[in-house]
Amino acid sequence: MTKLLLSLHVLASILAVGPVTVAASMFPRYARPPAPGGAGAGDHDLRTAAFLHKICRVYAMVGIAVPVLGFATGAQMGVLGDAWLLVSIVLTAVAAALLMAMVLPGQRELLGEEGAGLVAERRAAAGRLAMTTGIFNLLWATVVVLMIVRPGSTTGA
Repeated sequence: MTKLLLSLHVLASILAVGPVTVAASMFPRYARPPAPGGAGAGDHDLRTAAFLHKICRVYAMVGIAVPVLGFATGAQMGVLGDAWLLVSIVLTAVAAALLMAMVLPGQRELLGEEGAGLVAERRAAAGRLAMTTGIFNLLWATVVVLMIVRPGSTTGA
């Protein structure tokens, strides 16, 4: 049962979190309005940005399976109290909160501001969103490393 749960947890991670990290990373490029003078006008495409936002929203909901399967796997393995897993749980919660409180609303804001506000302000908002998305992705990368290395593990890894 442990191998099945672990396999499902890893598959859910790849299939749910992977698309969110990629789509969220690509979003600011397409949502950022072109600079005055037209520099970067080729990248500005709100239809693509809207599609990337939809991917983030849908896969964020599917991504709920990752911690659910993770808790089930951890319970089955008897490691729910291990420090590496507790840190991973905290980082996962922070990443989820960042996605729900900053990344998705930031994307919605940029999609809804077409023609509203100063271009410089919208470009700055896209830059902040790119930074926030980078932090989100770094949190997930850290969780992946913790899941592989498992400090204090007796498996020899």
